[in-house]
Amino acid sequence: MARHMTIIQGHPDPQRTHFGHALAAAYANGANEAGHEVRSIEVASLEFPLLRTKEEFETSVPPESIRQAQDAIRWAHHVVILYPLWLGTMPALLKGFFEQVFRPGFAADQSKSDRMPKGLLRGRSVRIVITMGMPAFFYRWYYRAHSLKSLERNLLGYAGLGPIKETLIGFVESSNPAKRQQWLEKMRALGREGR
Repeated sequence: MARHMTIIQGHPDPQRTHFGHALAAAYANGANEAGHEVRSIEVASLEFPLLRTKEEFETSVPPESIRQAQDAIRWAHHVVILYPLWLGTMPALLKGFFEQVFRPGFAADQSKSDRMPKGLLRGRSVRIVITMGMPAFFYRWYYRAHSLKSLERNLLGYAGLGPIKETLIGFVESSNPAKRQQWLEKMRALGREGR
């Protein structure tokens, strides 16, 4: 069954020369081959301000680029988020993007103050793909994948997104062409399978 998929490329460099861009393209190619519909969000190409106050987060009108990103996420059955690990977490630009996108009324209904907010994005699965210079097992076991868990629980889970799967790719800078090709084929296969 064909699915709607939105790929969020979170690398802050707009030049599209990083391995994460190749991974996103391989995923999209696999999805297209299988008849899925794909939309892409390139965070580095968007213009948006950083939010600085609670009032801005809760009441200001999002810029058009953010409203279009919200539409693409709302349209999707499956969301793919790709980013490089920088200083142990996602790049600041991607964090700023998520703060703009996951506002009250889009991510969660906070109208009833006597209980926990209700996630408004239920029914959408997610795959998170993180590239890093260190070994992926070291990030997962020594650092306990803390930034990944925060993204899963505090943002995506808050919005009701799930189930959430992850792909961690370590030693990116030092990997050889054969290893990179294996990862690209894996992404293409995941795109074909829609997961």
